[in-house]
Amino acid sequence: MNAAAPIPINTPGPARLMSLDVFRGATIAGMILVNNPGTWSAAYKPLLHAEWHGWTFTDLIFPFFLWIVGVAIPLSTARRLEQGQGRRGLLLHALRRCAIIFALGFFLNSFNYLLDGSLSRDGFTAWLHNYATTVRVPGVLQRIGICYFIAVLIFLRFSIRGQLAWIAGLLGGYWLLMIVGPMLGCGTGGLEQHGNFCEYVDSLVLNGKVIGMHVWRGGKTWDPEGVFSTVPAVATCLFGVMTGHMLRSKQTPETRTAWLFVAGNLLLFAGGVMDFWLPINKKIWTSSYAVFMAGMATNCFAVCYWLVDVQGWRKWAKPFAIYGMNAITVFMLAGLLGRILPAIKVAGDSGKKIGLQSWLYDHLCAPFTSPDTAPFLRSLASPNNASLMWALIYVIGLYLVAYAMYRRKWFLRF
Repeated sequence: MNAAAPIPINTPGPARLMSLDVFRGATIAGMILVNNPGTWSAAYKPLLHAEWHGWTFTDLIFPFFLWIVGVAIPLSTARRLEQGQGRRGLLLHALRRCAIIFALGFFLNSFNYLLDGSLSRDGFTAWLHNYATTVRVPGVLQRIGICYFIAVLIFLRFSIRGQLAWIAGLLGGYWLLMIVGPMLGCGTGGLEQHGNFCEYVDSLVLNGKVIGMHVWRGGKTWDPEGVFSTVPAVATCLFGVMTGHMLRSKQTPETRTAWLFVAGNLLLFAGGVMDFWLPINKKIWTSSYAVFMAGMATNCFAVCYWLVDVQGWRKWAKPFAIYGMNAITVFMLAGLLGRILPAIKVAGDSGKKIGLQSWLYDHLCAPFTSPDTAPFLRSLASPNNASLMWALIYVIGLYLVAYAMYRRKWFLRF
């Protein structure tokens, strides 16, 4: 991690598009919004993941970020190749970044073990045993790091045609194993939450009598960022790589924009057709989900690219660009705050100790839902709106941090 000199926000060069920073920033802001409601019991359905098959606004965010990671690979790595850097050095650089990003995600998973008081209560030996047998290994940043490294490896080793073959192979191989795996005794079959091949692999690799349980506690036998579902997630990243190639082409910006829309709509159509046989599902990252979300990302970015880099509408987009320039830093801060605030105990109105986050929510947002509040305000601030208000406070507060870093020219590269 190091502080790098800033790239002027109003003069993006060929290796860095302002629209990509804007799209990244909007995606991170969306991720913070959906991850930090005031209470999970009062949240609008689009701000929650689909229960299983299907998708919501929330299910757009993670694949968008992976797609963005892929877009940046040709824009940065190809430029370094043109400057004479060797492929081996670039691959080692990618491996280092992968390890750092994975470690940051694992640190977030480990952080609660340092806050829950079990170390002082149970002693180091018991604490270490509990940590070693229950800490979750997968996670959002872990998947980003792994997909980034594999995508760079494929980018450096294969031509564009080879990269397309990898996309087809990863998506087709995933689909085939989801069907054939249970026939070979690897799972009980189907695409339901229990019995599918992804669950079988996650439970085999991450759970056991000796090693304990290392998947998401809500899943117990599977993880939404699990082992086998990472395979089509790599394809999502490679779809971004294809877009990066398009952006580096010698076509006019108008032609690039048109082809972005063509590609995006073709992928949307293909993903919709695939959904008939392999349902769109974020939690096991089905092939149809990877294709459909790549289409959504391509279309959304095409709009952003046209408005920001082609038409020059940059003033309105600057806040998102500022967010996007320190995306992982902001994500880490959001994750740490989400763990620290509930762990700090304060006296509630009843005298009972509650988490600082609950206390702040009760005093900043929840009062608007009180019967004593003016009817007009109460109608605006339903429980769902109060919960959304808290999430927006998170988004705005972290933007102020990102803005302060931008003003001081602090750009943390991982």
